[in-house]
Amino acid sequence: MHGHDVRVLQSFLTKVGVRTTVDGQYGPGTTSRVRRWEKKSSLQVDGRMSRKNAALLRGQVNSGAGALQGNTGGTQPVAPAGEDATLGADGLAIAPASAPPEVQQVIAAANAIVGKPYRYGGGHAKFEDSAYDCSGSESYALHGANLIDRPMDSSEFMSWGEPGEGTWITSYANSGHSFLVVAGLRFDTGYNNSTSSGPKWSDKMRPTGSYTARHPEGL
Repeated sequence: MHGHDVRVLQSFLTKVGVRTTVDGQYGPGTTSRVRRWEKKSSLQVDGRMSRKNAALLRGQVNSGAGALQGNTGGTQPVAPAGEDATLGADGLAIAPASAPPEVQQVIAAANAIVGKPYRYGGGHAKFEDSAYDCSGSESYALHGANLIDRPMDSSEFMSWGEPGEGTWITSYANSGHSFLVVAGLRFDTGYNNSTSSGPKWSDKMRPTGSYTARHPEGL
């Protein structure tokens, strides 16, 4: 509730237009500013800064101080135009302005675990974990929009949702691997991710011939 991380939070709130005293104390004043930011970002208003909300706030800062005015779903930075998400220099995805709230929420959740290490079985005992495997990463991202209520493995994703590719979100799965494509970006572990095998975004696709494509209803 106090220290360097709180100072960063207070500074970020100010940068996105919610002026906050930078004193390193998460007291009533900062709680009030967080609540104001949550309301502007169309989030649940509780005055708490979760990991997902922190990823959203950082993305808004990276997008510029006007990010809140252009935010349609309130869950992460919004690109100025176009149907495809874009990949920021920090490795985080930025949703297109036309994306439905659920898509923005999936992107925000995925952003929150970008850079986590890979561990087989990671993210399966519980959503919040220190490392993630392929389906654990996918589960975390989809849970961000309440599209699943428990972690699933790759075999389960083969029959999840509706058959075929979605307009916004597609899960590709086989018995040994699964990954997501969200608004044109791939959220995956491994395969051309040069710096690590943990969860991250890529604008390069991978062959999908051996995968079953599924999507959430309406997306």
